[in-house]
Amino acid sequence: MATHPTPLKYLFPGWYAVVMGLAGLSLAFHRAVPLMGEVAGAVGLAIGVLGALVFVVLAIATVVRGHRYPEAWAEDRRHPVRHSFIATLPIALLLLATVAVASGLRGAAVEGLWWISALGQLFVTVWVLARWFRGNQAGGLQWAGLTPALFIPIVGNVLVPLAGVPLGRMEWSAAQFGIGLLFWPVVTLLLLVRVATQGMWPERLLPATFIFIAPPAVVGLSALQFGAPPLVGWALWGMALFSFLWVATLARRISNMPFGLPHWGMSFPLAAFAALTLRVAPTGPLAMFGVALLALAALVISALALATVRGLRDGSLLAPEPVAPIVPSPTS
Repeated sequence: MATHPTPLKYLFPGWYAVVMGLAGLSLAFHRAVPLMGEVAGAVGLAIGVLGALVFVVLAIATVVRGHRYPEAWAEDRRHPVRHSFIATLPIALLLLATVAVASGLRGAAVEGLWWISALGQLFVTVWVLARWFRGNQAGGLQWAGLTPALFIPIVGNVLVPLAGVPLGRMEWSAAQFGIGLLFWPVVTLLLLVRVATQGMWPERLLPATFIFIAPPAVVGLSALQFGAPPLVGWALWGMALFSFLWVATLARRISNMPFGLPHWGMSFPLAAFAALTLRVAPTGPLAMFGVALLALAALVISALALATVRGLRDGSLLAPEPVAPIVPSPTS
């Protein structure tokens, strides 16, 4: 496929999901240190550095895109699905701050990065959910826009304690964590009602269904960070396990699809589930399951990275979306 003459115009906000996947995998390797030794920490650090480099490249490209194609940025904000992916930017930054803390870094720079990303995530959450009050008007909460991408601005808030608690910001971490707890079940219910009444989201967004794994996995990690009883972590691990088994029933359909940016929606949830498994079961037979999940996440993310490089090379990624991107796919 020939490269589109203006590829930068199509650098949609969802590209920061690449950073989310890499940072999530980095954190999962850090969780594996008690079981696998310091080599896991070194691998986690290397992946975290790669994620930071990708973020810098994307941030520069985003600024240039906003200057050259302001109408494209405006269209992202108006789009019924893409607007939720704007939350991937502060989430990516928040995860990088968490990687820095997990790597042993502290200080004003790390805390400043955490505050900027946490407050940015709060702002985006308010902005996304404020659109719901528009009802059936343009940009409001409509069936066509109800996809698993709505989880993204919600999950970002429950990530805040992962670095906030070690940085000593317990109270603010708990407050923002509560926002995620409030809206996680709301979004889940909305998505299930959408499936029951309108059918599934578009086929091209099918890989994003893996995002169902992320809320219970991240809530479990953050709850344990607050010092919650182990059984709370196990209960949330059970939710994440069921979500994993549930969305895995779509694996064959997803594997038969042509690669696209939505495939990166699989990356962070798998890494988060691996991290939670290693957190609740650092030793014993289930710890081996955690290692297997870590290997699966690493394999999937490696495959996604290779497919992304190929897509950038042949011009199939930085290109216009299909003309009808929000037509529901068959439920069978």
